[in-house]
Amino acid sequence: MKTIAQQLNIKTFPFTIKVDGECVYFENSGGLWHKREYQDGNEVYREDSEGFWVKREYQDGNEVYYENSNGLWIKREYQDGKRVYYENSHGQSIGKRPKSKDKLK
Repeated sequence: MKTIAQQLNIKTFPFTIKVDGECVYFENSGGLWHKREYQDGNEVYREDSEGFWVKREYQDGNEVYYENSNGLWIKREYQDGKRVYYENSHGQSIGKRPKSKDKLK
């Protein structure tokens, strides 16, 4: 499968594609590449030519979920802009999950 630079017959490296000032694609002369996706200025997805990828989710500007191709995941919860809970795929857990407003009624 050809890289984007190969498909476009690009000969000058590094080759980058930017959208709204953010680099969404980068490739070097050796064919190594990475691409990124953004939402509201936050990187929500990244992958590279070596098979590594990262997914992220945000809420109110705070990263609430992270997952990568190595199997690592992280969950965070925030209340009033402060992190109140953290948990990861290694079994580490910090803080207490806040009760939802529905359960408080």
